[in-house]
Formats: sequence, structure tokens, C-alpha cells
Amino acid sequence: MSLLWKPNASAPLWDAADEDEPEGPFFDNLELTHIRQTGPTCVPTTLAMLARATGADVGPEDFMPLINSQSPHSWSKALAPYGMQLAYCNNDLRRLEYYIDELIEHDDLFLLCFYSLDPPYEPDESGKLCTAHIVTLHKDTLIDTAKGDRFAQGKASDYHRLARQTKRIFRVVPKGHARCV
Repeated sequence: MSLLWKPNASAPLWDAADEDEPEGPFFDNLELTHIRQTGPTCVPTTLAMLARATGADVGPEDFMPLINSQSPHSWSKALAPYGMQLAYCNNDLRRLEYYIDELIEHDDLFLLCFYSLDPPYEPDESGKLCTAHIVTLHKDTLIDTAKGDRFAQGKASDYHRLARQTKRIFRVVPKGHARCV
């Protein structure tokens, strides 16, 4: 018996929901308020911004001892007390511009991680591969905690860094969702 199978060239960012799985959007009415990060704190600042949208009185410093900036599992755990967790989306190294329209179509809340420079293949002597950044997409609005000017918040399709390579994409899901990290 011969099996004629070929690998897929790509996948949707978010696979269709199973019968017993909620489809979303999950955070349709969330009101996000931009927080400007200080130093290389995009992850804890982003998490604080999400938690504040639930009414929590927290800042980036509240998340710093709870997370590892290179461990999305720790980010998801840190969001759980606020009713949120993260779920991986299907993605690869394609540029953000490849994904942005599909993300906007979901009309929901996502965290987009991208490389700030063209990523090398080997880490430097300190063990770091290269600098990356995380931004928040809510519906069609992109929020960048590194910016305090006209680039801090705006239309996602106009974001000036869409040409950067994707590192990770997460959908923010309700705590305990079947796909959470």
C-alpha cells in the first residue's frame, strides 16, 4: 500500500473550534489603555495592560517576579488570576504582514511577538539569540508599549513594523480554555 501524502504549506492561525469548544471572540468588550514601557520590559508591561483592563490595580513590576521573559507558559500563568490565558496560534517565521489580515478578521485579542532584527541561528556568548518585541492586537487596533508617540496605538494594518519576522502569536483566551498554554 502506498500513501500519497504531502506536507501542508501553511495552516490557519486558529484552527476551527471543536464542537464543545467556544469560538470567540473572547474579549470583545475589553477596554485597553496603553502603558508606556520603561526599558526592555515589553512582556510585563503588556501583561499589566491586559490585567488592568479587567479592573486590576497592577503594574509591570507586579509581573516581573512571576514571569520569565522567554517563557510564554509563565506569561499565561501570570494572566490566569485575571481570567485570561494564552493559546499558541499556528505560525512560522513569515513576516507579520503575512498574518495581519487574518488576525484582524478574528476580531479578538492577540499578542504578537516578532524579531527586532533579522534573527541569527546561534545565540551570542551570553546565550541571547536576538532582541524581540511583543505588541497587542485588539480587533483592528495595535498597541505598542515601547512607543509613546503616534505609533503607540493605531490601525493594525498601518503598523510600521509589519515587515518584521514573526516569533510567536498568541490568542488571549478565557482561563481554562482547552487550548491554553
